[in-house]
Order: sequence, then C-alpha cells, then structure tokens
Amino acid sequence: MVDTVGTTDRPARAVSGRRGPLAVLELLKPITWFAPMWAYACGIVSSGQSVSVHWLAALGGVVLAGPLVCGCSQAVNDWFDRHVDAINEPYRPIPSGRIPGRWGLYIAIVWTLLSAGFAWLLGPWVFAAGLVGLALAWAYSAPPLRLKMNGWWGNAAVGLCYEGLPWFTAAAAVSATLPDTKIILLALLYSIGAHGIMTLNDFKAVEGDRELGIRSLPAALGVERAALLACVVMALPQVAVVALLTSWEKPWFAGGVALLLAAQVALMPWLMAKPKERAAPYNGSGVLFFVLGMLVSAFAVRGLVTGGF
Repeated sequence: MVDTVGTTDRPARAVSGRRGPLAVLELLKPITWFAPMWAYACGIVSSGQSVSVHWLAALGGVVLAGPLVCGCSQAVNDWFDRHVDAINEPYRPIPSGRIPGRWGLYIAIVWTLLSAGFAWLLGPWVFAAGLVGLALAWAYSAPPLRLKMNGWWGNAAVGLCYEGLPWFTAAAAVSATLPDTKIILLALLYSIGAHGIMTLNDFKAVEGDRELGIRSLPAALGVERAALLACVVMALPQVAVVALLTSWEKPWFAGGVALLLAAQVALMPWLMAKPKERAAPYNGSGVLFFVLGMLVSAFAVRGLVTGGF
C-alpha cells in the first residue's frame, strides 16, 4: 500500500491543532495509560510487600506500564492504523499531518527501545515481562501478524497487556519471585474480562473497520451480538473471582466484588438498548466497577499471601 500520510483526503480543520511535543503526547494517548498503571498497582497490593521498601520497583513499574509500554503500543497502533484513522479519526496526529512523514514510525521505534532499556533497569522479572508486552504491542498492530485484524486474538492480546501482565509483573518485581498461584489466577481472570472491554472500545471504528477488512468483533458479528458478547465476557470471569474468593474463605471481599458486578449487570440492559451509541459511556461507568473489583480482589489476596486481614 502506498504511504499516503500527509496526503489523505480529510477536512481542512483536521490539520490544525496541537503540534510538536503536544502532538507526540497526543499520539501516546495518556488516557489509555490508566488501565495498565491501575493493574500494576493492584499487583503491588496483592503481593503483600511494603511500598516504602520497594518504592523503586513500585514507582518505576507504574511509569513503565503506563507512559512507556502502553504509550509505545499507542504510537505503534497509530502508525500502522493511519489509513483507518484517516476514515474514523482524521484529527489524530498522523492522518492530520501534525506528525508528518514517517515520524510516527520513528517515535514508535524510539519509544520501544526506551521502554526496553527502562525495564532492564528494574530487574530481570520486569525486563522479561516488558519485552513480552512490547512484542505483543507490535504483534497487535504491525504486519505480518497484525492481531487486531481479528477481534478474538487482538482483544486477547490487549486484555493481557492491560491487566494480567502488569499485575503479574508488579507482584513479581516487588517480591523478587514467582507470584503466588492465587495472584496469577486473578490476573488471568481479569485479563479475560478485559477482552470484553476491548470489544466495547471497538464500537467507535465499526465503519472504518468494515471498509478496510478489519474483523473487529462489532464489525464481524454486528453491534448487537458483539455488545452481548462483551457483557458476557466481562461478567463471567468476575463470577469466577467471586467463587474463588469464597473458596479461599474471604466472604467479605467476595461480597464486595459481587456487588460491583451487580452494578455492572444493572447497566447492561441500558447498553444493549443502543450498543453503538452507548458503548463509550458504558466504558466510562460500568468499567469503573470492573476495575474497583480488581482492587478489592488484590486486597483479598494480600491477606492470603501475608496471613493478614
């Protein structure tokens, strides 16, 4: 495909806006950093280790998970999605021309190297997990794998990078050992639940995905079926979390997660009534209860690992 960056037809107003460092910051999408940073914080809590003792691994890992690895993934995605964004989001830095030529690719490469170097400074566990995250970031967006072309594989990769991998990395980094099996189970379950969140995130680009042959789940299944699938995939792992916490004799924590899940389920009929229009608002409300459940679960495991409350 011929590179048409800077020449793609778009509204004239899209070219105006933030340039230079501010355009680079927009390319890295700070709003997306919250999920992996939150998951990393949950991993620290679940480990039972003192933040004051392991402050370098805690602070450095949060920076690595958010601005570096997640920011890198956004730069990689925007570069390889520049033709899609010219249809769906022409105001983005690359299709609008505010990051011209091949600078989007150069930023993605530099941010990858910077992230890997920073991960190396934080120790072998963090470095290994960081490399996995960076590899998935490129595999998600870049040929030949381009996992995002299939909503099943692409959403699984993002869910793992956003939730499970940062959680596991944090617990391993501050404890300097393989995390407890209970921690790994929770991280995996919330990664599966995040698959549904990623499906809802794809609703904003249905038209462009269909035009360019990207089989996101809303484009492939239709918005109604994809919304229903997203709800089920978000809910079932949390049901499993409630069951696990109950079996681990943490009924109060299990009850807390159950209440947060009930709040999500109560909002799902509202989402299903107009899934395309309401996917984004649901991501801003129902997902809040999802991530709060992560923190509740992390405190529950902390008590099991440390023998505390």
